[in-house]
Amino acid sequence: MTTLDHLLASGPRRSLASGPRRSLAAVLAGALPVLSFPAPALWWFAYVALVPWILLARSAPTGRRAALDGWFGGIGFMVAVHHWLLPSLHVFLFLIAALLGALWLPWGWLVRRLLGGVPGPGRGAAALLVLPSAWLAVELVRSWQGLGGPWGMIGSSQWQVQPALRLASVGGVWLLSFLVVAVNVALAALLAVREIRLPVLASLVAGAAATSAAWVWAPRPSVDERVRIAVVQPGVVGGSDSGARRFDREERLTRQLVGQRVDLVVWGESSVGFDLGDRPDLARRIAVLSRETGADVLVNVDARRSDRPGIYKSSLLIGPDGPTGARYDKMRLVPFGEYIPARSLLGWATSVGKAAGEDRERGTQQVVMDAGHGLRVGPMICFETAFPDMSRHLAEDGADVLLGQSATSTFQDSWAPGQHASLAALRAAETGRPMVHATLTGVSAVYGPDGRRQGSWTGTDASTARVYEVPLAHGTTPYVRLGDWPVEVALLVLAGLGVTEGVRAVRLRRGLPAPRVPRARTVRESPARHGR
Repeated sequence: MTTLDHLLASGPRRSLASGPRRSLAAVLAGALPVLSFPAPALWWFAYVALVPWILLARSAPTGRRAALDGWFGGIGFMVAVHHWLLPSLHVFLFLIAALLGALWLPWGWLVRRLLGGVPGPGRGAAALLVLPSAWLAVELVRSWQGLGGPWGMIGSSQWQVQPALRLASVGGVWLLSFLVVAVNVALAALLAVREIRLPVLASLVAGAAATSAAWVWAPRPSVDERVRIAVVQPGVVGGSDSGARRFDREERLTRQLVGQRVDLVVWGESSVGFDLGDRPDLARRIAVLSRETGADVLVNVDARRSDRPGIYKSSLLIGPDGPTGARYDKMRLVPFGEYIPARSLLGWATSVGKAAGEDRERGTQQVVMDAGHGLRVGPMICFETAFPDMSRHLAEDGADVLLGQSATSTFQDSWAPGQHASLAALRAAETGRPMVHATLTGVSAVYGPDGRRQGSWTGTDASTARVYEVPLAHGTTPYVRLGDWPVEVALLVLAGLGVTEGVRAVRLRRGLPAPRVPRARTVRESPARHGR
């Protein structure tokens, strides 16, 4: 038993062996990685943030307790990275965290299975491969849009680290998550198990060599031209007539761009609160802005459609002659924000939070728009910029620039705007395409095809129209060509673990000695019974 294990199991800390205090410790340990995301943005902390959680699960007295450590740690992680949703979800946030935190139950069990006790070199090496793979499996499941999407993937904490962004072009944010977790596992093993320090160090050196080779080999996007894209961010507009007043402000700000030779003007999410089919006067006003600025205007409409039933969130491209016909309807909606799952059962959520009173309708396909000046753009709306597959498909379909239209008016004073803006750096680096993150309210930002920030962020308190010089690059990154291959490798590793454990269990069962069956005693007949 190591010193760390002894401290967890004896003395004044004996209470951590089991019970509520241990569960609380797991919750707090699981919450630590939130400090590596914006706003704190301590990216380096991600490489040590999981160590306390791993050490706790490793020291669990039983496999069941280790699984519970995984679950409670998962609850802490989910609440921490989504804490800004409390004003909207209230008690639902803790319910959702408890449900999604259960995804870490197997991960906690595996930590103890591979690192518990005194593992040999084989188990130590396996831990460096299996535990990051299991973490990726958790991120894969919770990335499903019905479960809230891939917000807070631990690899996304590396959005401002250029070597990490280079690796993202090879394997996406998935590869970064794998590497971050692997480093945490290695550090925990080095601290707690002296018997496997040498093989763990050797594995770290081999991993560093492999990632360095990938970093050197990964092609760098070459910039061949630049375009000027203007972002119109009106800021928070309150009042009963906020829709009309916001439109007036956006119109006024856009008119400031006249004479600045822009190639495209982008408004944020829900920048138009009226269907343009019902309000041709608004469409004409935007068309006038397009003629005056010499650029198409990409707006975002959040309204009931006049040509079909339901409310849609849609990106519409408006040219000098009016709507161009280019339209993208949002496909991936925010659970409880834009629709309520199983509304017949959970519809009461509207009475305790800011859940959607009426479900938004979904689009059916992604769209690449011709924005004039030879520029092809791929729009995404708010929550969708968190999904790496959406930006990858847009790059495959020929988009020159990725566009995210967002609004965070409910969460202006939280960490959400900065974290949302940071995701655009990863999407840019993954695809080798620049990305413009344009907000109605929140943080607007632009990143080049290598994920580098272009200029400074436009903060939450701004009400402005700002022009960005956006570098364009062509070619295809390995991630766009190969897709989510780190996830596939992780699933193969877990499948191999399952087969290995199954074969081991069968061999152990066959190797057990046959049970001893007591021999039946022969009952001697008494001579008296035979009359002797």
